[in-house]
Formats: sequence, structure tokens, C-alpha cells
Amino acid sequence: MHTFLSASRVARAALAVVTVSAAACGTADAPTGNSPGGEQGRVRFVNVITDTTRGRVNATLENVPFGVNITYTISTPISLPAPNNALYSPILTGSRTLVLVRTANTATSVATFPLTIAANTDYTVYGTGGAGGTAITAFTTTDDNAAPAAGQVRVRVVHLSPTAGPVDIFVTAPGADLATATPTLANFAVRTASSYVAVPAGTYQVRVVPAGTAPAARAGAVAINVASLALPAGGVRTIVAADNNIGGAPLRAFVLTDR
Repeated sequence: MHTFLSASRVARAALAVVTVSAAACGTADAPTGNSPGGEQGRVRFVNVITDTTRGRVNATLENVPFGVNITYTISTPISLPAPNNALYSPILTGSRTLVLVRTANTATSVATFPLTIAANTDYTVYGTGGAGGTAITAFTTTDDNAAPAAGQVRVRVVHLSPTAGPVDIFVTAPGADLATATPTLANFAVRTASSYVAVPAGTYQVRVVPAGTAPAARAGAVAINVASLALPAGGVRTIVAADNNIGGAPLRAFVLTDR
């Protein structure tokens, strides 16, 4: 893990799995509903599959519908119809399975991801790969959605752009000079998640350049630029660096609301 600079509220109604198939509660302030018995963790799925044929998927979690027509950069269970629009789904602890099938032909399997769920733990499962017929695999992170201190936001980065390779990431005030900036994450490898860092709420700029780019050359080497990213007080955010939806450049970043 690396240390990262640079998030709001979650509705916690979600899908009950294994023993029931109705919506479930994830937190005390969520609407009430049915919930599976026993210790639980929580999980969400994010589509970063770079294949337009296999990349539009339906998901099931322990044989219960978990998301329909999930396209590139979209997460579930938030994609389920209201009121099942929580950010994570509760799920019983132990060995579990997330299955993806093509939306256009649900008889066609895309991938099966085994999961090991611990009590009171949040997970994000990213579906990755697929460009040029390559395998679709999972990259799973353990998420810490504890509330930040007053006036703060907690943020991390997940690097899922194989085209970019190792990168230096700068999270600065908008318009700051990259030539004099210090990388927030240096030589940050693909398929890596940074640590969370609490920073003051506000508006930031996120720029990504190839690792080791000379200071004077950074401005001309920016591969990803989020020019204005508002990070609200009390939130938790994940910034994801990714290829475009068919693989390769232009590279992109998108932001997940974790809390």
C-alpha cells in the first residue's frame, strides 16, 4: 500500500443474500428491511472491463440479482432500481461467489469471482481486463469507510490502467505548477490501491504522468487530468485510474463514492 493525498453519504439499503432475496439494511440510519442472519460483511462490484462485447454485464451475488446492464465504470448495487440503491450490499461471511453474465445474452458467462468475506468488512470487486480477448479477472480491495474528522474527507487511489504502467500522481490545488510539485504517489504500480488519507474538504486537481517524468516535462506528459474534483466534508472517496472502455488511450479517471 502507498500513502495518498486527496469522498458522502451512503444510503445503506441493500440486497439480502443466501437466505433471503429481499432488500437489506447496511447501517442503522438506512431504511429497515429483511436481512440475512449471521455475521456479515459488505460488497460492491465495479465494472472496469475493457471489452464492449463482454463488458455490459448482469451480476448475481450468491445467486441473487445484484445488478443489471452494468456498463463501464458503473458500480452495483447502486445500479439496482430504487429503493435498492445503496453503495454496498450486506452478505454473510465465508466463501461467496459473484457471477457476471452478458446482459445481451444471459446464457453467456463472462466471469466468476470467488470472494472470502470477513465480518464487519467492506469490499470492492473490480472486474478488469478483456481488451483484445484477454481474460477478465477480479481486483478486490478492502475498504475502510470510517468517518473522517469534521471538515475532512478520506481519499485513496486505485490504479487499474495497464496502458499507463507505473505512474506519478499529483493531487494539488487547481492549476498548481507540476514542475514544482511533489508527487502524492510516486512510481505507483498498476493493480495497486493506496492507503487512505484524510485531507481538508475542498476542490483539488488530479494529474497522472509516467513514473519518473522530469519536473520540467510533467505538464506536457499528463496522461490523466481531473481538473476540478470537489471532495466534500464527511465523505470517503476512491479515485480510479483506468484505460478507456476498449482498452488503451485516452486514459481516464472516475470517482467512487464510498461513504
